[in-house]
Amino acid sequence: MEHETVVLWGVRNGPSRLYRIVADGELWRSDTAAGWSNGRRLRYPSGSGSPDAEGVTLAAGGAAGDVYVASERDNDLGKVSRNSVLRFEVAGGRGALRATHEWRLNSLLPAVPPNRGIEAITWIPDADLVAAGFRDSARGERYDPAHYPDHGSGLFVVGLEANGALYVLALDHRTQQATLVTTVRTGRPAVKGLDYDGSARELWASCDERCGGGVRVLAVDTVATSPTLGSFAVTRAFAAPTGRPSSNHEGFALAPMATCADGLRDVFWADDNALGGHALRRGRITCAR
Repeated sequence: MEHETVVLWGVRNGPSRLYRIVADGELWRSDTAAGWSNGRRLRYPSGSGSPDAEGVTLAAGGAAGDVYVASERDNDLGKVSRNSVLRFEVAGGRGALRATHEWRLNSLLPAVPPNRGIEAITWIPDADLVAAGFRDSARGERYDPAHYPDHGSGLFVVGLEANGALYVLALDHRTQQATLVTTVRTGRPAVKGLDYDGSARELWASCDERCGGGVRVLAVDTVATSPTLGSFAVTRAFAAPTGRPSSNHEGFALAPMATCADGLRDVFWADDNALGGHALRRGRITCAR
Protein backbone atom coordinates (compact mmCIF):
# COMPACT_ATOMS: atom_id res chain seq x y z
CA MET A 1 0.00 0.00 0.00
CA GLU A 2 1.29 3.46 -0.86
CA HIS A 3 -0.15 6.92 -0.87
CA GLU A 4 -0.50 10.18 -2.69
CA THR A 5 -1.90 13.22 -0.85
CA VAL A 6 -5.56 12.25 -1.32
CA VAL A 7 -5.30 8.75 -2.84
CA LEU A 8 -4.36 5.37 -1.41
CA TRP A 9 -3.21 2.62 -3.75
CA GLY A 10 -3.83 -0.95 -2.60
CA VAL A 11 -3.45 -4.45 -4.00
CA ARG A 12 -5.29 -7.71 -3.51
CA ASN A 13 -3.48 -10.97 -4.09
CA GLY A 14 -6.41 -13.15 -5.07
CA PRO A 15 -7.88 -12.32 -7.43
CA SER A 16 -4.95 -10.13 -8.38
CA ARG A 17 -6.19 -6.52 -8.44
CA LEU A 18 -5.00 -2.95 -8.02
CA TYR A 19 -7.29 -0.47 -6.24
CA ARG A 20 -7.46 3.29 -6.25
CA ILE A 21 -8.93 4.28 -2.88
CA VAL A 22 -10.28 7.71 -2.00
CA ALA A 23 -11.80 9.36 1.07
CA ASP A 24 -15.56 9.35 1.55
CA GLY A 25 -16.04 11.40 4.69
CA GLU A 26 -14.41 9.44 7.50
CA LEU A 27 -14.31 6.25 5.40
CA TRP A 28 -12.05 5.24 2.52
CA ARG A 29 -13.59 3.42 -0.43
CA SER A 30 -12.64 2.15 -3.87
CA ASP A 31 -12.79 5.03 -6.35
CA THR A 32 -15.95 4.83 -8.45
CA ALA A 33 -14.48 6.86 -11.33
CA ALA A 34 -12.73 5.77 -14.53
CA GLY A 35 -13.21 2.03 -14.16
CA TRP A 36 -11.78 1.66 -10.65
CA SER A 37 -14.97 0.65 -8.80
CA ASN A 38 -13.91 -2.99 -8.38
CA GLY A 39 -10.20 -2.47 -8.91
CA ARG A 40 -8.38 -3.56 -12.06
CA ARG A 41 -7.03 -7.04 -12.74
CA LEU A 42 -3.25 -7.40 -12.93
CA ARG A 43 -1.41 -9.45 -15.54
CA TYR A 44 2.22 -10.23 -16.28
CA PRO A 45 3.89 -8.62 -19.34
CA SER A 46 2.79 -11.62 -21.42
CA GLY A 47 -0.83 -10.65 -20.75
CA SER A 48 -1.43 -13.86 -18.82
CA GLY A 49 -1.05 -15.09 -15.25
CA SER A 50 -2.29 -13.76 -11.93
CA PRO A 51 0.42 -12.03 -9.87
CA ASP A 52 0.16 -12.70 -6.13
CA ALA A 53 0.24 -8.96 -5.44
CA GLU A 54 1.48 -8.19 -1.91
CA GLY A 55 2.66 -4.57 -1.96
CA VAL A 56 2.46 -1.43 -4.08
CA THR A 57 4.42 1.82 -4.35
CA LEU A 58 4.72 4.91 -6.50
CA ALA A 59 8.06 6.12 -7.83
CA ALA A 60 9.62 9.38 -8.99
CA GLY A 61 7.70 11.61 -6.65
CA GLY A 62 4.38 9.82 -6.89
CA ALA A 63 3.53 10.06 -10.58
CA ALA A 64 0.02 8.60 -10.71
CA GLY A 65 0.68 6.79 -13.99
CA ASP A 66 3.67 4.81 -12.72
CA VAL A 67 2.82 2.07 -10.19
CA TYR A 68 5.08 -0.76 -9.00
CA VAL A 69 3.74 -3.96 -7.46
CA ALA A 70 5.59 -6.62 -5.46
CA SER A 71 4.51 -10.19 -6.17
CA GLU A 72 5.76 -13.45 -4.66
CA ARG A 73 4.29 -15.91 -7.18
CA ASP A 74 1.90 -16.44 -10.06
CA ASN A 75 -1.34 -17.66 -8.47
CA ASP A 76 -1.99 -19.76 -11.57
CA LEU A 77 1.15 -21.72 -10.57
CA GLY A 78 0.81 -21.35 -6.82
CA LYS A 79 3.46 -23.90 -5.83
CA VAL A 80 6.26 -22.08 -7.67
CA SER A 81 8.15 -19.11 -6.19
CA ARG A 82 8.31 -16.09 -8.51
CA ASN A 83 9.44 -13.07 -6.55
CA SER A 84 9.25 -10.06 -8.82
CA VAL A 85 8.53 -6.36 -9.12
CA LEU A 86 6.03 -5.37 -11.82
CA ARG A 87 5.52 -1.93 -13.34
CA PHE A 88 2.07 -0.82 -14.50
CA GLU A 89 0.89 2.29 -16.32
CA VAL A 90 -2.50 3.17 -14.86
CA ALA A 91 -3.30 6.58 -16.36
CA GLY A 92 -6.26 6.34 -18.69
CA GLY A 93 -7.92 3.21 -19.98
CA ARG A 94 -10.11 0.66 -18.25
CA GLY A 95 -10.10 -3.08 -17.66
CA ALA A 96 -7.14 -5.35 -16.91
CA LEU A 97 -3.66 -3.91 -16.53
CA ARG A 98 -0.77 -5.58 -18.31
CA ALA A 99 2.67 -5.03 -16.75
CA THR A 100 5.13 -3.08 -18.88
CA HIS A 101 8.14 -4.50 -16.98
CA GLU A 102 8.99 -7.43 -14.72
CA TRP A 103 12.13 -7.67 -12.63
CA ARG A 104 12.61 -11.25 -11.40
CA LEU A 105 14.31 -11.39 -8.01
CA ASN A 106 14.61 -15.08 -7.08
CA SER A 107 18.32 -15.18 -7.91
CA LEU A 108 19.01 -12.20 -5.63
CA LEU A 109 17.01 -13.39 -2.60
CA PRO A 110 17.24 -16.40 -0.30
CA ALA A 111 15.34 -19.47 -1.52
CA VAL A 112 11.98 -19.40 0.25
CA PRO A 113 8.62 -21.19 -0.09
CA PRO A 114 6.28 -19.58 -2.65
CA ASN A 115 4.04 -18.13 0.07
CA ARG A 116 6.90 -16.70 2.17
CA GLY A 117 8.39 -14.33 -0.39
CA ILE A 118 8.34 -10.56 -0.79
CA GLU A 119 5.45 -8.87 1.00
CA ALA A 120 6.18 -5.17 0.79
CA ILE A 121 7.78 -2.53 -1.41
CA THR A 122 8.67 1.16 -1.30
CA TRP A 123 10.82 3.62 -3.26
CA ILE A 124 13.53 6.01 -2.07
CA PRO A 125 14.82 8.91 -4.20
CA ASP A 126 18.52 8.99 -5.05
CA ALA A 127 18.82 12.56 -3.76
CA ASP A 128 17.91 11.43 -0.24
CA LEU A 129 20.28 8.47 -0.32
CA VAL A 130 23.21 10.52 -1.55
CA ALA A 131 22.56 13.30 0.97
CA ALA A 132 22.51 10.76 3.81
CA GLY A 133 25.77 9.12 2.73
CA PHE A 134 24.09 5.79 1.97
CA ARG A 135 26.58 2.96 1.47
CA ASP A 136 26.46 0.65 -1.56
CA SER A 137 27.46 -2.73 -0.08
CA ALA A 138 27.66 -4.36 -3.50
CA ARG A 139 30.47 -1.99 -4.51
CA GLY A 140 31.95 -1.34 -1.06
CA GLU A 141 31.64 2.46 -1.34
CA ARG A 142 29.23 5.36 -0.97
CA TYR A 143 26.24 5.07 -3.24
CA ASP A 144 26.63 6.74 -6.64
CA PRO A 145 23.53 6.63 -8.87
CA ALA A 146 25.74 6.85 -11.96
CA HIS A 147 26.83 3.26 -11.39
CA TYR A 148 23.31 2.09 -12.25
CA PRO A 149 22.32 3.35 -15.70
CA ASP A 150 18.62 3.38 -16.60
CA HIS A 151 17.53 2.73 -13.02
CA GLY A 152 15.49 5.92 -12.85
CA SER A 153 15.91 8.39 -10.01
CA GLY A 154 15.78 6.14 -6.97
CA LEU A 155 16.08 2.68 -5.47
CA PHE A 156 13.39 0.20 -4.47
CA VAL A 157 13.21 -1.65 -1.16
CA VAL A 158 11.38 -4.96 -0.80
CA GLY A 159 10.66 -6.80 2.44
CA LEU A 160 10.85 -10.59 2.72
CA GLU A 161 8.28 -12.39 4.86
CA ALA A 162 10.51 -15.41 5.55
CA ASN A 163 13.29 -13.58 7.43
CA GLY A 164 12.22 -9.97 8.03
CA ALA A 165 15.09 -8.60 5.92
CA LEU A 166 14.92 -5.67 3.50
CA TYR A 167 16.60 -5.76 0.10
CA VAL A 168 17.56 -2.50 -1.59
CA LEU A 169 17.48 -2.81 -5.38
CA ALA A 170 18.40 -0.87 -8.49
CA LEU A 171 15.93 -1.75 -11.25
CA ASP A 172 17.24 -1.21 -14.79
CA HIS A 173 14.28 -0.12 -16.90
CA ARG A 174 16.02 -0.90 -20.19
CA THR A 175 17.26 -4.46 -19.53
CA GLN A 176 14.73 -5.34 -16.80
CA GLN A 177 17.63 -6.62 -14.71
CA ALA A 178 17.79 -5.99 -10.96
CA THR A 179 20.94 -5.38 -8.89
CA LEU A 180 21.04 -5.94 -5.13
CA VAL A 181 22.67 -2.86 -3.62
CA THR A 182 22.50 -3.88 0.04
CA THR A 183 20.59 -5.97 2.59
CA VAL A 184 19.09 -4.48 5.75
CA ARG A 185 18.20 -6.40 8.93
CA THR A 186 15.14 -5.18 10.81
CA GLY A 187 15.46 -7.49 13.80
CA ARG A 188 11.95 -8.81 13.16
CA PRO A 189 10.96 -12.31 11.96
CA ALA A 190 8.89 -10.89 9.10
CA VAL A 191 8.15 -7.69 7.17
CA LYS A 192 4.60 -7.13 5.93
CA GLY A 193 4.50 -3.43 5.06
CA LEU A 194 6.93 -0.68 4.04
CA ASP A 195 6.73 3.06 3.52
CA TYR A 196 9.43 5.69 3.05
CA ASP A 197 8.80 9.04 4.71
CA GLY A 198 10.77 11.50 2.62
CA SER A 199 10.10 14.41 4.95
CA ALA A 200 12.21 12.74 7.65
CA ARG A 201 14.26 10.40 5.41
CA GLU A 202 12.98 7.43 7.38
CA LEU A 203 11.99 3.93 6.32
CA TRP A 204 9.03 2.41 8.22
CA ALA A 205 8.75 -1.40 8.34
CA SER A 206 5.62 -2.99 9.80
CA CYS A 207 4.82 -6.53 10.88
CA ASP A 208 1.59 -8.42 11.47
CA GLU A 209 0.29 -10.26 14.52
CA ARG A 210 3.28 -12.60 14.71
CA CYS A 211 5.36 -9.58 15.83
CA GLY A 212 2.59 -8.01 17.87
CA GLY A 213 1.65 -5.70 15.00
CA GLY A 214 4.37 -3.14 15.65
CA VAL A 215 6.48 -0.91 13.43
CA ARG A 216 10.22 -0.24 13.32
CA VAL A 217 11.68 2.96 11.90
CA LEU A 218 15.05 2.91 10.14
CA ALA A 219 17.34 5.68 8.89
CA VAL A 220 20.78 5.84 7.32
CA ASP A 221 23.36 5.93 10.11
CA THR A 222 25.41 9.13 9.86
CA VAL A 223 27.55 8.70 13.00
CA ALA A 224 31.17 8.70 11.80
CA THR A 225 32.38 6.22 14.44
CA SER A 226 29.45 3.82 14.06
CA PRO A 227 30.03 0.32 12.64
CA THR A 228 26.82 0.76 10.63
CA LEU A 229 27.84 4.10 9.08
CA GLY A 230 26.01 4.56 5.77
CA SER A 231 23.62 1.66 6.40
CA PHE A 232 19.97 1.70 7.37
CA ALA A 233 19.66 1.02 11.08
CA VAL A 234 16.70 0.85 13.46
CA THR A 235 16.24 4.16 15.30
CA ARG A 236 12.79 3.77 16.88
CA ALA A 237 10.14 1.13 17.50
CA PHE A 238 6.39 1.43 18.03
CA ALA A 239 3.93 -1.07 19.43
CA ALA A 240 0.61 -1.69 17.71
CA PRO A 241 -1.82 1.18 18.34
CA THR A 242 -4.24 0.91 21.22
CA GLY A 243 -7.68 -0.16 20.05
CA ARG A 244 -6.62 -1.66 16.73
CA PRO A 245 -7.67 -5.33 16.60
CA SER A 246 -5.02 -8.03 16.26
CA SER A 247 -5.24 -9.24 12.68
CA ASN A 248 -3.18 -9.94 9.58
CA HIS A 249 -2.17 -6.37 8.75
CA GLU A 250 -0.06 -6.65 5.59
CA GLY A 251 0.03 -3.09 4.29
CA PHE A 252 1.24 0.19 5.77
CA ALA A 253 1.28 3.82 4.64
CA LEU A 254 1.89 7.23 6.20
CA ALA A 255 0.05 10.31 5.03
CA PRO A 256 2.43 13.01 3.72
CA MET A 257 3.71 15.51 6.26
CA ALA A 258 1.96 18.23 4.25
CA THR A 259 -1.38 16.84 5.44
CA CYS A 260 -0.64 17.50 9.12
CA ALA A 261 -3.48 19.14 11.05
CA ASP A 262 -3.34 20.04 14.73
CA GLY A 263 0.02 18.30 14.95
CA LEU A 264 -1.30 14.95 13.67
CA ARG A 265 -1.30 13.03 10.42
CA ASP A 266 -2.96 9.81 9.28
CA VAL A 267 -1.42 6.37 9.18
CA PHE A 268 -3.05 3.39 7.45
CA TRP A 269 -2.94 -0.40 7.76
CA ALA A 270 -4.37 -2.89 5.26
CA ASP A 271 -5.92 -6.00 6.86
CA ASP A 272 -5.52 -9.15 4.76
CA ASN A 273 -8.22 -10.84 6.83
CA ALA A 274 -10.70 -7.96 6.42
CA LEU A 275 -11.69 -8.49 10.04
CA GLY A 276 -15.19 -7.18 10.70
CA GLY A 277 -15.59 -6.42 7.01
CA HIS A 278 -12.88 -3.75 7.02
CA ALA A 279 -9.81 -4.14 4.80
CA LEU A 280 -8.38 -0.75 5.80
CA ARG A 281 -7.84 0.88 9.18
CA ARG A 282 -6.71 4.41 9.98
CA GLY A 283 -4.99 5.91 12.99
CA ARG A 284 -3.13 9.15 13.69
CA ILE A 285 0.40 9.90 14.81
CA THR A 286 2.19 13.08 15.79
CA CYS A 287 3.88 14.95 12.99
CA ALA A 288 6.93 15.72 15.11
CA ARG A 289 9.64 13.06 15.28
